[in-house]
Amino acid sequence: MNKLHELSACEAAKLIADKKITSEALVRACLEQIERREAEVGAWQCLDRNAALGQARALDSGPHRGLLHGLPVGVKDLIDATDMPTTYGSPIYRNHRPAWDAACVAVTRAAGALILGKTVTTEFAVYHPGKTANPRNLQHTPGGSSSGSAAAVADSMAPLAFGTQTAGSIIRPAAFCGVVGYKPSFGLINRAGVKPLSDSLDTVGVFGRTVPDCALFVAALTGRANLLVREDVLEPPRIGICRTYEWDQARQETISALEQAAKTLAPAGAVVRDVELPSAFAGLAAAQIDIMGYEAARALAFERLSCRESRAKPVNSPGAKATKINLHALRMGLNQHSS
Repeated sequence: MNKLHELSACEAAKLIADKKITSEALVRACLEQIERREAEVGAWQCLDRNAALGQARALDSGPHRGLLHGLPVGVKDLIDATDMPTTYGSPIYRNHRPAWDAACVAVTRAAGALILGKTVTTEFAVYHPGKTANPRNLQHTPGGSSSGSAAAVADSMAPLAFGTQTAGSIIRPAAFCGVVGYKPSFGLINRAGVKPLSDSLDTVGVFGRTVPDCALFVAALTGRANLLVREDVLEPPRIGICRTYEWDQARQETISALEQAAKTLAPAGAVVRDVELPSAFAGLAAAQIDIMGYEAARALAFERLSCRESRAKPVNSPGAKATKINLHALRMGLNQHSS
């Protein structure tokens, strides 16, 4: 079969379960796509090709392990994994090796998936960008902070990938790169082993190229089979057009794009209606900024206090050349909210 890397996660999982393709063949196709495009897209922070192929061969030779059996998954480099460095997008952690997997990574492996590599994140999932370009247009941003995961899925380098969101770090890169990003309800996917930024807001989510793909991933992560989407019983989508209390800040091209989408979707069969937010929502954007700034300055206290500016030294690398990290937002958050 040609272009295995372009299969949806659901398609690939079924073909592997039916023994019509192997996990190794799928992984090789993804690695070949990465080889073709990574120099331009820059979605990956860490890849171990031999390890990925070894995991795939082991899965092919063993029993079927779960919903994700044989599927390669990208893991945002904010999430711990034992078999590769976890840098949190910062040079001070470039040699950091976690002692154990994050809970979501452990469950992913238990469901039969293999970890293809770590995807690029903005530094500490805040503002300082990584190397990733938007695969739809290399001159454009992929969005942050889950930039590498969204780009990898969009460019068919991996069928599934993890993201995290504190403000818009899943839904923004998903929209920019043209894939499905699912930011679930707070706490649905366990956050143990994920570098914290704002305890009140941090959420683990996923990327896929279709809604059923994301549903498959989250069903495996949570053990909730009722989340699976059967494509043969899909109803027309219900879409709400929400002009938020920040609508006056939107650029004209954004407004035009949303209005054009509404005009296109309804004739295509979608149920489209306007959604008006309650008045209590008027202050939520400002509140989110305050909460994130306050909690981020404290969650990253070690980095702020011990690795500030030119005095920063890479963790686990004594005596290494000093590096700079972007802590402007952290200082702003601390100064703004300190009593």
